[in-house]
Amino acid sequence: MVKYMKNDDEKRDITGIDEVDKKILDLFNEDGRMSYRKISRRLNISIGTVHNRIEKLMNSGVIKKFAPVIDHNKLGYNLTTIIGVRVKGGVLENWEDKTAYYKNVLCMYDVTGEFDAILVARFKDTEELNEFVKNLLKEPEVQRTYTQTVLNIVKEDLGSSKMM
Repeated sequence: MVKYMKNDDEKRDITGIDEVDKKILDLFNEDGRMSYRKISRRLNISIGTVHNRIEKLMNSGVIKKFAPVIDHNKLGYNLTTIIGVRVKGGVLENWEDKTAYYKNVLCMYDVTGEFDAILVARFKDTEELNEFVKNLLKEPEVQRTYTQTVLNIVKEDLGSSKMM
C-alpha cells in the first residue's frame, strides 16, 4: 500500500544532484532492474560509485522506492478519470486521509480553484465509475464532484527524471 504523503517536508529538504546522479536516474527510468555493474559500464564509473550514489539518492529521499510500472489496461482498468471534489470547510484533510486509500484512486492532489481536491482514478468500466462517484457523493464531507473521462493519454510519466 502506498503511504499518503504531505509535501511540506519535501519542500524544505531539497537535495542537489549532479550529472552523474542524473545519468543514474535516467538509466533506472529506462530499466528499473538494471544492475549496478551495467550502470557502471554505461557511465564508465566504478560499481562502488554507483552503489554509493544510489544509497545517497535513497537516503535523501530522491529515490522513494523501487517498484514496477503497472499497465492498468492489461488488468482491465481501461477507464481513466479526473474527478474534482469540493469538500466542506475544515474537514479536507480528514476526508483525504480516508479517501487516499480507495483502491481506484491513483493520485490525489490538493488544488486551488473551484474544487478542493483532484483525484486521478482508474476503473474497469462506467458501471464501476458510476458506483464510485455515487459513493463519494454519499459521504457527508463531500459537497460536489465533477468527473471527466480521459479519452487518450498523451503523456503519463510520474517517475520522470527528464525534468532535471
